[in-house]
Amino acid sequence: MSTMAAATSQDDTRWNLVAARAPGDFLYGVTTMGIYCRPGCPSPRPRRENVRYFADCAEAEEAGFRACRRCDPKGEREALARAVVEDACAAIAAQEGIPSLETLAKRAGYSRFHFLRMFRDHTGVTPRSYAEGVRARRLQAALGQGRRVADAIQQAGFGSESRVYADTGKLLGMTPGALRRGGAGEEIRTAFADCPFGRLLVGATASGVCFLGFAEPDDALMGDLRRRFPRATVVADDAGLAEVLAAVLSFIAEPREALALPLDLRGTAFQVRVWEALRRIPPGETRTYGELARMIGNPKAVRAVARSCATNPVSLAVPCHRVVGSDGDLTGYRWGVPRKREMLARERRAAAG
Repeated sequence: MSTMAAATSQDDTRWNLVAARAPGDFLYGVTTMGIYCRPGCPSPRPRRENVRYFADCAEAEEAGFRACRRCDPKGEREALARAVVEDACAAIAAQEGIPSLETLAKRAGYSRFHFLRMFRDHTGVTPRSYAEGVRARRLQAALGQGRRVADAIQQAGFGSESRVYADTGKLLGMTPGALRRGGAGEEIRTAFADCPFGRLLVGATASGVCFLGFAEPDDALMGDLRRRFPRATVVADDAGLAEVLAAVLSFIAEPREALALPLDLRGTAFQVRVWEALRRIPPGETRTYGELARMIGNPKAVRAVARSCATNPVSLAVPCHRVVGSDGDLTGYRWGVPRKREMLARERRAAAG
């Protein structure tokens, strides 16, 4: 193909993306307007003969174009909005009660409507929902430290105990007393094994597997389990958990199907919804955090979904390694990105075979 033909083909491809308002790795300028945009810009589509293409912002500005205010190709407005929302989140976390939307909007210097939309776009929840999450985490932390239920509720900023007990499933996923006990009166059986990713630890209550971790020294894995259940009695039971270990090791070796184990998942109602959705992702496939948020019927809760993935206590059985960034990047992983990459590769090979 000649150089001219190649350039024409590239321009055709770029124009198709602009016409479809689809993402692309280039920018386009509109000569009649003197602005440059991202291919996905929601502005009215220009006439093709008025369009020029650029590799980056510097090239477009050198040609005399200015950045579009709607699609924000330089990311300046996005960075400003992120800073505003982060400041609002810090203000919420610093207060004992729940600040009003009007107070937060005035602090940010925006109208209530504009601030609310900005906050939702960046966090996936309203300021009030975010504040309620902050209070719930305070309550979890206080109860986890063994504080009296009444004291913990007051410290977290709740006006009354009845409010907490009425929404206990939404807030904690269990009663405040159960969380305060931190596993007191329960026995957690444990077993270690070697796997391709290093040491593996399984912990199980009478209800099912409550912890599954790997790729760290025995002391670190056991310390993680004990932090989650600080008052439980932990006993070694290699023989009793032999079948569970065999299932996990078999899954790692040949992950053709989901790792089916009885689980004892403890978290907020939202976290459990995310973890259950993760279990519906087939081996060999991935979903973005946004897709996972849509799976649970809350498409804007992308950040909350990511936090729930990060706190998953039962790796492999709840396959948070199958979640990737919006651009396909593997992002972070509790047990290391190289292991995440290897697990996904194993699953894809098994699925292809």
